[in-house]
Amino acid sequence: MRSGSFRLRCRAPFGNNGHSRRSYPRAEARTVRTLLVLSLLLTSLSPLTAADPPKPVKVFVLAGQSNMEGKAKIALVDYQAQQPATRDLFKHWQKDGQWIERDDVWIKFLERKGKLTVGYGSPKCIGPELEFGAVVGDRLTEPVLLIKTAWGGRSLYRDFRSPSAGLPPDAALDKMLADLRKQKGKENATLADVKKPFGDSYRAMLDEVGDTLANLKKHFPAYGDQGYEIAGLVWFQGWNDMISADATAEYAANLTHFIRDVRKDLKAPKLPFVVGQMGVEGSKPSANIKKFKDAQAAVMDVPEFRGNVALVKTDAFWDTDAEAIFKKGWRENADEWNKVGSDYPYHYLGSAKTMCKIGRAFGDAVLELRGEKK
Repeated sequence: MRSGSFRLRCRAPFGNNGHSRRSYPRAEARTVRTLLVLSLLLTSLSPLTAADPPKPVKVFVLAGQSNMEGKAKIALVDYQAQQPATRDLFKHWQKDGQWIERDDVWIKFLERKGKLTVGYGSPKCIGPELEFGAVVGDRLTEPVLLIKTAWGGRSLYRDFRSPSAGLPPDAALDKMLADLRKQKGKENATLADVKKPFGDSYRAMLDEVGDTLANLKKHFPAYGDQGYEIAGLVWFQGWNDMISADATAEYAANLTHFIRDVRKDLKAPKLPFVVGQMGVEGSKPSANIKKFKDAQAAVMDVPEFRGNVALVKTDAFWDTDAEAIFKKGWRENADEWNKVGSDYPYHYLGSAKTMCKIGRAFGDAVLELRGEKK
């Protein structure tokens, strides 16, 4: 017998007619029986083999002000989902004419939570979250959770100001105090009253993220205690800073502080970070908007942000059709307007097409930073 193998030795396979029966040497027969038993055991046990454990949830934070909230009204989305020119944007969100929910993508937007579907923008609206969730949900094999922390009318200069930015210069604070005291009922305001709002929204953002992650099973019963990873943050904000010369002048520095502090406080040193550059007025913005866009883009020159921060130019998704009707007179042309827009220019005209395209661009950008290939 050759080393490491065995050979079956046999005689003629007949019965008692003068020929011998097939026979095996005892040791080889025992080996055959052992192999057969092992094979049967493995076959019988295979259905009982434990399934792969669920993978950690990929968590994406969507932060900012009103345009991250999203102002495209569902009435417009309902209409465009049925139109030949626009229905392809929404067909993956509908079945038999009804909006579907995604089992693999959850969302929490302050007091609202559930499976991702339409309606997680401002009340009765959609925002970038809809198509962002579709992109990351389709690409990733893990469950996805979107945590939206967005409030209208907030600035990075004051409300989202992060700890390492400190406070503005004393001269700026003194001017704020003087302006505050001019308001009725605020004549006795103090410097402490001026300082108090700084960083409020930053802290609220961290509180919302922390509370959600600490209570995942409570918020999402399908969560299987498999853990999570904070996989990216998208920042879509700017209007309140753009309309202030002081805030615009500080924006690049404040955003640099913000990115560093978010990564520190979320304990994610290389957290993929996407900045949605203001796109209001499209490719021909006013001087103020252009100056502000340059301030936003300046963070891309910070050496430590190379390869882990991305800038999405949302002006590429400006809805010129909606803009044309708005300028012609949206009230006087309501029938035309209600087919393309649903809000003011500073809210991207409430364009559903724009919100969807921005959301997809955000999703592609954060996945590219993570090295996830299409």
